[in-house]
Amino acid sequence: MSGSSLLGDALLVFGKDLRIERSSKVVLSQVLPFALMILILFGFGISPDIRVPIGADGSRSVLAQVTPGLIFLAILFSSLLALGRSFGVEADDGTLDALRLAGLDPGGIFIGKAAAVLVQLLSVGSIVTLGAFLLFDTGVDWTWGRAVLLVTTLGAATAGIASAGTIYSALAAGLRVRDTLVPLLVIPVLAPVLLGAGQAADAALFGAVADGWPWVGALAIFALLYIGVGILSFDSLLEDA
Repeated sequence: MSGSSLLGDALLVFGKDLRIERSSKVVLSQVLPFALMILILFGFGISPDIRVPIGADGSRSVLAQVTPGLIFLAILFSSLLALGRSFGVEADDGTLDALRLAGLDPGGIFIGKAAAVLVQLLSVGSIVTLGAFLLFDTGVDWTWGRAVLLVTTLGAATAGIASAGTIYSALAAGLRVRDTLVPLLVIPVLAPVLLGAGQAADAALFGAVADGWPWVGALAIFALLYIGVGILSFDSLLEDA
């Protein structure tokens, strides 16, 4: 497995998946509306009139206070649609067999597919985050430090979701029950991502910025771990798919 072959195959698969998305527009027409619907329903379920004290003289609505967690819950749930589609189309059409027969590096296939999911989820996550600020009136006192921490948190968390989710989606790709099995496999594994992202985003929006960076480091370690596992194990996963 040469580095040039790995990167070239990854770019090939990455471009193929994005071209499929550009022609089908599933993220724009299904994944993004689903994520925004989740965000709105959470907003309906939590009364904005309930407030929590902040400091000696102020208060903030509970809905604004839980905005960091709601953002990443919406991204996590919407990612299940993107992950299921990433392998569902190819499993139904036999494209996975074609990728193997074409001699592409399995690690490159993994990186390419995970990167394509990452780009799609970053697009969804950016719009969901903006929507949350508009809907929930968070009242953040923005600084460059807060903005950088929030953007980095979104990137690290999404990378973890894309890398871990790609592995488990490949594991379930050849099964008839993959549509129901993928959420059962992915959600428990991504629970640490939800925890870390929520804590880091809370520090970015309302707390001390320095408190959020250790959580970002944990998210980055999680993502790198699953990227390494994916590169090393994807050959056997494709054989079972």
